[in-house]
Amino acid sequence: MVRADLRAMRGSAIAVVVLVALAVAIGIAVGAQERAIRQGTARAADDFPLLVGAPGSQTQLVLTSVFLQPEALPLVEGALLNRLAADPRVAGVAPIAFGDIVRGWPVVGTTRDFAARWGRLTPTEGHLFAAEDEAIIGADVRLRLGERVTPSHGTAGHAHPGEETEEEHAHRHEGVQYEVVGRLPRLGSPWDRAILVPVESVWETHGLGNGHEADPAPLGPPFEAGHVPGVPALVVKPRGVADAYALRAQYRQGGTMALFPAEVLVSLYRTVGDVRDALVLASALNNLLVFAAVLLLSVTLVSLRRRRYAVLRALGAPRGYVLLVTWLGAASLLTAGCVAGLLTGWAASYALSEVIAAQTGLHLSVAPGWPELSLTLLLIGAGSLLSLAPALAAWRAPVSASLRGG
Repeated sequence: MVRADLRAMRGSAIAVVVLVALAVAIGIAVGAQERAIRQGTARAADDFPLLVGAPGSQTQLVLTSVFLQPEALPLVEGALLNRLAADPRVAGVAPIAFGDIVRGWPVVGTTRDFAARWGRLTPTEGHLFAAEDEAIIGADVRLRLGERVTPSHGTAGHAHPGEETEEEHAHRHEGVQYEVVGRLPRLGSPWDRAILVPVESVWETHGLGNGHEADPAPLGPPFEAGHVPGVPALVVKPRGVADAYALRAQYRQGGTMALFPAEVLVSLYRTVGDVRDALVLASALNNLLVFAAVLLLSVTLVSLRRRRYAVLRALGAPRGYVLLVTWLGAASLLTAGCVAGLLTGWAASYALSEVIAAQTGLHLSVAPGWPELSLTLLLIGAGSLLSLAPALAAWRAPVSASLRGG
């Protein structure tokens, strides 16, 4: 009987399933995407225990250093490199210098130690740079080992990764070339799109010296205090948690700014969470309206089919049978819509994650989670209860009146 009813009103049934699916998918997509962004950004910040820079915007320091969003940052004095390197509370310190691009990929000057994340990373191809004219590339940079490239000044190519625009070509640093000697493993962060070179080569390219007195100059620390140019940011690896907080407190004064990227991300999460809460509330209201509309539609369909149910009663079918047939029909439609909405929401969140990855290089892992499953189960339960309304209407309808009204 349920299958016969659904076949008879298949047009309305499909409309109900689609409406419920779209309403549920909105809430599922918002929740899953917000969780994926939190996890992806937190994972990207793991390689940056403590950032030190010149006073300014903490958010911009994190966005530029961790997520490689192009922006001019004030420089912190280079002499701070040696001061931090000599600090017993510091296990490692590395400069990060920005400003150049190659075919739209950012060129980042740093040290071998940070390129290998202080021994945690090993190139999947080739080796780490060992000379000023060598470079290693992230997993998503489409260059070959042994290929030689020329950097350009500015950020014009960032919107076209893998392509050299006319503006980028016009700002080339003629006479400067890097040979690609290695490729890093995938990190799932915007650094997968970066080209890492010795910080000395970035300084020399811009006429700032190389931070050393010796000729030929060594690569990496220790730098000569009187010859170290300023840098946009320093990445500091403290030896312990107490050391991290002590260093953060010390370098939050005296012309410098120190921060944990996680504390800035928490502030951003709070903002994103507020937006998510508003969207979830709007989605909940949307679900309520859709379910109410579905309920009214079910009541209308039951009233149109009351003669059929009256005939069943007249032939001896008990009231409970009619109630069960009516309830199962409405509950089946709502359940099908909720399940379809769950799958659609996950698919939409996955597609949006791919768009974000293509634009920023930040890889987001969208996986089914208990919050989305629990929301779907809650909606199925609520929908099943609502489905009792048209079923009770059919159960209470007098047989004689329904037959006369048919």
